[in-house]
Amino acid sequence: MRLYGQTDRGLQRQTNQDAFYYCRFSDDEAFAVVCDGMGGANAGNVASETAVKIIANYMKKAYRPNLTKTAVENVLRSSVRSANVAIFEAAQNNQDMSGMGTTAVLAFVSGDSLTVLHVGDSRAYLFAAGELQQLTVDHSVVQTLVDSGRISPDEAKNHPQKNIITRALGVAEDVAVDVNHFVFDQGAVLLLCSDGLSNYVSEDVIVERLREPGENVAEQLIADALGGGGGDNVTTVVMMK
Repeated sequence: MRLYGQTDRGLQRQTNQDAFYYCRFSDDEAFAVVCDGMGGANAGNVASETAVKIIANYMKKAYRPNLTKTAVENVLRSSVRSANVAIFEAAQNNQDMSGMGTTAVLAFVSGDSLTVLHVGDSRAYLFAAGELQQLTVDHSVVQTLVDSGRISPDEAKNHPQKNIITRALGVAEDVAVDVNHFVFDQGAVLLLCSDGLSNYVSEDVIVERLREPGENVAEQLIADALGGGGGDNVTTVVMMK
């Protein structure tokens, strides 16, 4: 198992409110998380960094070799729940951080099994057998409009409300999450990213990068985002067998 990750503040933002973490537990078991914070001043930074720290620590303490799918799902849910409570309470106790929150996309690989949890519009993509599949569905206003048929996927790309998300960690006492399981075959490549990548890099370019990924693949994807405008913080984590 190989893992690579990188983050960049982009070309137009003064700070980087993204955060990420990854680790390899064994030759065929690994974990990764990407968070994209929101909130004024430094609040977004606090939210994303708090989420990543709590989720990573929870995963490291809860990990046992060869966990069942159900156990993995329960651990992922519990880690996110813990992060949500911590961010919410911090926002309640500090007026400067009121309203802060963060997206989160988590992935746990064990052998040929992949579990993905997400909240918000940070995404997971799987490249396998020559095809790219988006594993997550954005929790966003624009995705709701697409799902209801009010706008097309092409119209969504430049919609004025494209950055408004409908779920985030830390904005309420509880948070709904989506968890799904997938097959992770030999040769498969997993990409976790913030919307600073997905909004500025086409799927065709992502496919080209993931088709023969090297050790610089995370940096190359970020360079693609900067070349596409770099209007947001951008973070990529790539996991491959």
